[in-house]
Amino acid sequence: MTFVEGLRCRECARTYPAEALHVCEYCFGPLEVAYDYDGIAAATSRERIAAGPDTIWRYADLLPARAQGAVDLGAGFTPLVRADRLAAQLGLGELWLKNDTLNPTGSFKDRVVSVALTKARELGFKVAACASTGNLANSVAAHAARAGMESYVFIPRDLEQAKVVTTAVFGGNLIAVEGTYDDVNRLCAELAGEHPSWAFVNVNVRTYYAEGSKTLAFEVAEQLGWQTPDHVVVPIASGSQLTKIHKGFRELHRVGLLSEEPHLRVSGAQAQGCSPVATAFATGADHVRPVKPDTIAKSLAIGDPADGWYALDVVRSSGGAIGSVTDDEIVEGIRLLARTEGIFTETAGGVTIATLAQLASSGVVRRDERVVAYVTGIGLKTIDAVAPHVGPTATIAPTLEAFESAVEVDD
Repeated sequence: MTFVEGLRCRECARTYPAEALHVCEYCFGPLEVAYDYDGIAAATSRERIAAGPDTIWRYADLLPARAQGAVDLGAGFTPLVRADRLAAQLGLGELWLKNDTLNPTGSFKDRVVSVALTKARELGFKVAACASTGNLANSVAAHAARAGMESYVFIPRDLEQAKVVTTAVFGGNLIAVEGTYDDVNRLCAELAGEHPSWAFVNVNVRTYYAEGSKTLAFEVAEQLGWQTPDHVVVPIASGSQLTKIHKGFRELHRVGLLSEEPHLRVSGAQAQGCSPVATAFATGADHVRPVKPDTIAKSLAIGDPADGWYALDVVRSSGGAIGSVTDDEIVEGIRLLARTEGIFTETAGGVTIATLAQLASSGVVRRDERVVAYVTGIGLKTIDAVAPHVGPTATIAPTLEAFESAVEVDD
């Protein structure tokens, strides 16, 4: 069973049935899932969760779809890594990394897609679809293949080749569109109207899809012994992940899984080449102005973020901040994480680590805080971003003399 009561508008609070709806017909505000929290509190416990699978579906009571028959590739319960070497580099105290590079298709998108397509099948959909900057494309194609669903995945034409290949290999329909992600997203919104039998995970079933990101909070709390961190740093694309992580920690307290109410500061990370939310934060604006993306961090390149205002509100109300970093700083963030903690992240992770360094340097992220930074995708997908900056230490003939003349070794 699920504990879903229906859907509710985030703006006017009007209620709707739990169907494939995502926008309020009265005020055009976004819809979100409404739960029976008293029912969840009565049914769930730390012990019940611990007895569940080592995937996101251990938290099924707090998700909008049934665990039985889930479209599941094994997403979730990724490592929470104590990052002492990186912390020392940044002048921080207790730093943890949520390493979502180890999900089945290499990014956190496996969490949201598993939830979305499970709910889509419950609602009777046979076709999976999405607009994507790459990671979502990988995940939808893979989960659709697993579920035996036909898929239509739409991407910008200039996407990284690795993400194109790791989507096409699953055999679905991959459509490259001449334009930015925002152009692709607009097309998919139109297609969703023309093909109501298609489940567009980030359009008509977006309400359920977004709930999968809450598991990034659930896991961190459980892995910290059912405690919350003091501060989290989260990359911002649409802004949905940041808002749902915040929501996830609050839900755990509401259903009795956390003994103390979370007092959590939430900070966001964007690339300067696509930083509409960071700009609004820096200027004190009460709206997020769309921009045209121009950054190597293509997985964050959403110029008109659907949840941008809500992310801005969470950061401001929690006492966090939103930083933005250059492409050069993104590359250095990737390399810094790799050489200190042995984790190879894609450009989005480089944005997070570079922003973490920026916020630590300015004193926003403090040494006395327990900090969690979210590393959301694997670096093998964005090799081109770092390839010009790394390579062999030396190229030598196959002799001892050649090695000793080329490399200085400290005995």
